[in-house]
Amino acid sequence: MVSNINQLLVQAQTAYDAGDWSSLIQYLQQLILGTDSEHPEIVKNREYLLKLTLSMLEMGDFQQRWEITKVLTRLGNIAIPALIEILEDEDAEEELRWYAARTLGEFQHPEAVAPLVELLKTDEDEELKAIAATALGKMGSVAITSLTELLADEDTRLLAVRSLSCIPQTETITPLLSVVQDPQATIRTAAIEALSSFHDERVPPVLLNALDDIAATVRRAAILGLGFRPDLRKALDLVTRLQPKLYDFNIDVCCAAAVSLSRMGCDQAAQQLFKLLISPHTPLPLQLETIRALVWVGTPSSLEYLQTAFNQITSETLWQEIVTVLGRVQKPQTTAAVKILLQILRCLSCGTLRERRASLRDAARTLTQHPATEIASINCAIALSLGQLGEMQAIEPLISLLAVKNVSVRLHAIAALKNLDGEATYQQLQQLANNAALTPDLQQGIAIALAEW
Repeated sequence: MVSNINQLLVQAQTAYDAGDWSSLIQYLQQLILGTDSEHPEIVKNREYLLKLTLSMLEMGDFQQRWEITKVLTRLGNIAIPALIEILEDEDAEEELRWYAARTLGEFQHPEAVAPLVELLKTDEDEELKAIAATALGKMGSVAITSLTELLADEDTRLLAVRSLSCIPQTETITPLLSVVQDPQATIRTAAIEALSSFHDERVPPVLLNALDDIAATVRRAAILGLGFRPDLRKALDLVTRLQPKLYDFNIDVCCAAAVSLSRMGCDQAAQQLFKLLISPHTPLPLQLETIRALVWVGTPSSLEYLQTAFNQITSETLWQEIVTVLGRVQKPQTTAAVKILLQILRCLSCGTLRERRASLRDAARTLTQHPATEIASINCAIALSLGQLGEMQAIEPLISLLAVKNVSVRLHAIAALKNLDGEATYQQLQQLANNAALTPDLQQGIAIALAEW
């Protein structure tokens, strides 16, 4: 081991002298990342290794600097003073200071806090300040006190809040609560977003109060935060509190309310979403978000509302979205989703094989009973969703789609059939292949499917 380390040290020095930075990185990585950092030979040569590593940091390109920072952190706290010196050098290359700030955050050492805080206070480079704020956030509890002090200064408050939001510890709740009424909406928003990650009794009242904030970004953050607390749905009557926000004058707030209501997972929430969906005053983007939200509610009633909406609305875009999201339904609601899709096709399977074959002969006529099924893209989406749900009761409706002359519909039906029980589906197609009672279009579609199998 000792001889191997000494050999690598010689190779590293040779690469350094030759300006071969790629080889130097490899040797340093082998020495420091591939060896016990407390090995006596590594400890003895640590300052020399630091010198080589810092030279690589100063002279390397972006990617080489990215790689060498991993080596720096493994060298330990011995690297901190040199990194601080780079950070404080206003004449140093901007990218080099960027890496120094980023790397200091990896050490999570109290010695690195002060220079990063000082940079936030005094430096004019906004990008560098943002990197310093992120670095402080990574340092965890050792930086909380210093960051809390920065909240007192209007110039550093936002960056301090963002840094505190990166520290998932309850000690940050109190300083964050101190700025939820800040005059700047961006600060209120950042604080609300950070507080939303904590299940602490002090947080829900703040989120409820923020629902009526004058700033849309704050309202949206509060709504999304409450959406992660379905456990408080009954205690705080969250459905009633969130429902008015479905009609907020800001559409982003409305969409957030739809998402949060979906997380409540109850019929009351589904009912409110359905009312919004079928309202003639609801803009299309919000209707699309509401359709997705109804699926996420995950109750039988929420799927029934989607079926009712499909029969009431006249938008091709909304039809398409409904049949698409039905294919994403998770168990135990998959059977109900399949049933809805089959009812849209008006091609439900019957009880016996003979009756099922009779239903296939009538497929071409039944497909036109809903106007949506005359649209190729809708049929493709239905086929795709039935295939994703993977339930065998969809086999014959999918076979019936093979009678549609549109090539895309046929291909989607074939792909969906393959997602079912492949062997059973193939056998049924073979049995139907020579059935003269089937329509010519269906016979042709079955032949194409068998050829594609």
